[in-house]
Amino acid sequence: MDNSATHQSLDTQGGYPGWLNNFVEVYQQLSTDNLDLLERIYHSDVLFEDPMHKVHGYQNLNQYFAALYSNLSACTFRINEVIPGDEQAAIYWQMQFAHPKLNGGDPVSVDGHSHIKQAQGKVIYHRDYLDVGAMLYEHIPVVGRIIKAIKQRAGQ
Repeated sequence: MDNSATHQSLDTQGGYPGWLNNFVEVYQQLSTDNLDLLERIYHSDVLFEDPMHKVHGYQNLNQYFAALYSNLSACTFRINEVIPGDEQAAIYWQMQFAHPKLNGGDPVSVDGHSHIKQAQGKVIYHRDYLDVGAMLYEHIPVVGRIIKAIKQRAGQ
């Protein structure tokens, strides 16, 4: 898997507000080697939350992404669905990434969604919802087997 962006056919000109078009377009291009694109879409006072972290301010968000991406050999997003609004939106996506210490370095795919809100034409609030177990824990050798066994047992 390379660091090139994954483009997909979601029509971002389908009547979305400009801030939302920008967000979707950037995330469909985003990869490990072009994190500078984030400045186009995030407000300087952005609040970003995911299941593992909460960061406030664009500079902190940029540092957070840089640290995350520095350990990855690849990371791309495919936007599957957008539920648009003038001031906020829901984005459903699939992230595919490769990390040398997870899943034997092979790509891992994780489905998730984001709730975003805008101010002054940029995203000021971004919260990601995803299964951290599917993203990380299931791909760590010993821990992964335990997590999968627990999930299997819970499903009985």
